Amino acid sequence: MSAAESLNLIARQDERTRRELGASPARLLGVWAFTWLVGWGLVFLADESHARPLMPGWVAGIVVAVLFVAAIVYSAYYGSRISRGIRGPSRRIGAMYGWSWMISFAALSLINISVMNAGRLDPHTISLLWSGTSLLLTGVMYLAGGMLWQDKLQYGFGVWIVVCGGASVLVGVPGNFLVLSLAGGGGFLVASLVYFVRERRGRPARETT
Repeated sequence: MSAAESLNLIARQDERTRRELGASPARLLGVWAFTWLVGWGLVFLADESHARPLMPGWVAGIVVAVLFVAAIVYSAYYGSRISRGIRGPSRRIGAMYGWSWMISFAALSLINISVMNAGRLDPHTISLLWSGTSLLLTGVMYLAGGMLWQDKLQYGFGVWIVVCGGASVLVGVPGNFLVLSLAGGGGFLVASLVYFVRERRGRPARETT
């Protein structure tokens, strides 16, 4: 084999390994973009404040629950794929970061439910509480991921989600669901597209033809 053929073989094997590990943030972010855009968009359109709600609120709630469960299951599958074949500190850091999501949101749910029970909050305030705190925690987790892996895009996305958290409270109900759908879901979609373009540019010429 010539030097050029050897380099091309190495590049193709590197790309094959990358695909097998499934380390594609674009795909994962795309799943969450769909979940947020469709799920929260339906909740907004189903709100009783509209003259003609698209569907009953309970139906929209079921759709959101199904979408989020499916996205969580895929995220767990994604995490298991990218950790396959990885050993040492990298695997441990990835596992700790993954568990941080579950631990943080479990604690957030406990806190919000306790506040709801203690304060006898009205439905609109409860909606703002959950949308604001959930967006805030999501943004903070992406900020942490950006710092951990020195990923400026992930860090910038975390900043955007934190800003969306504040905006969701300011606009009130049902506008907070529109912020969740268009700003939050749209942010996931933009980040997914940027990662996709990065991946395409980084592939060998023969793989992209």
